[in-house]
Amino acid sequence: MATLNDSTFREGQSTTRLPFFDGNDYAYWKTRMRIYLQALDYEIWEVVCDGPFMPTFKDEVGDDIPKPSSQWSELEKRKMSLNSKAMNALFCALDKKEFHRVSSCESAQEIWNKLEVVYEGTNQVKESKISRYTRQYELFQMEQNENVYSMYTRFTDIVNTLGALGKTFSNSEKVKKIIRSLPKEWRPKRTAIEEAKYLNTLPLDDLIGSLISYEEDLAAEKGHEEKKKNIALKASKYKSDGESEPDDEEVAMLARRFRKFFKKTGERRNFRNFKNYREKNEAITCYECKKPGHIRSECPLINNSRRKQWLQLGMIVRKNQMMKKDRKKYQT
Repeated sequence: MATLNDSTFREGQSTTRLPFFDGNDYAYWKTRMRIYLQALDYEIWEVVCDGPFMPTFKDEVGDDIPKPSSQWSELEKRKMSLNSKAMNALFCALDKKEFHRVSSCESAQEIWNKLEVVYEGTNQVKESKISRYTRQYELFQMEQNENVYSMYTRFTDIVNTLGALGKTFSNSEKVKKIIRSLPKEWRPKRTAIEEAKYLNTLPLDDLIGSLISYEEDLAAEKGHEEKKKNIALKASKYKSDGESEPDDEEVAMLARRFRKFFKKTGERRNFRNFKNYREKNEAITCYECKKPGHIRSECPLINNSRRKQWLQLGMIVRKNQMMKKDRKKYQT
């Protein structure tokens, strides 16, 4: 029974608590903070991007000069407070070290830009990072023995990092890149998707779902083949080295000859007893071994060699019957 502390039911991030930044994984924090500020008030996010609002009025020359705070209207006061709200949100999201780094800034836009320069670098550094991650994007391939989910996670990390640096890709570009990254064993699925001729409108999520379904089918088929191989290996234990397995017709023929042999052997024994009874006083000499007491057909020299052959034949028949039973057992 699952408890509240079970990791399977861990709680997600709070919708009211700020995403905290301690200097690690800036790209992750930047994305979360941007969404948080937009959800808080989209005008606050506009202040971060465009800078604070400053009430002004025209002087005699026609230049814009700051308006005294005593002359601000209610609307202007509300717009001016947006910068303070954005700065307060950013300060609360930073640890002590990061706070001291931006504490001298006078606007939310200045705080945001300074953190970008520190953790993403100048424009030259950004271009270098974009070039490096773009190369990773171009050379991206699904690795050997990698599942679709892991492949898609790696791909998403590269795309999101490039997006944070200002380089984005359209849905069709990402779909085509994922298809080109598939290995050789995925060629039938890749061909089927390409021949459908709707790559420009195919959502990326639908593509990943289709690939995961195909991956499960491949895994099921591979498991079935391995099961058949195991059955064949277990059946091969009953074969002798260098001995080929007879087919069903040969087994049936051997079985008929085997039964016929034992039937004739029983008749000969009855005939021999009857003959010994009638001719017990007669002298009988074998034409094969020249010894008295039996005829050539009952000679031990001949019967022993034949008996060995028929015993070997019987062993082969019984072995194949056991193999058939084992096959039926493993197939069920």
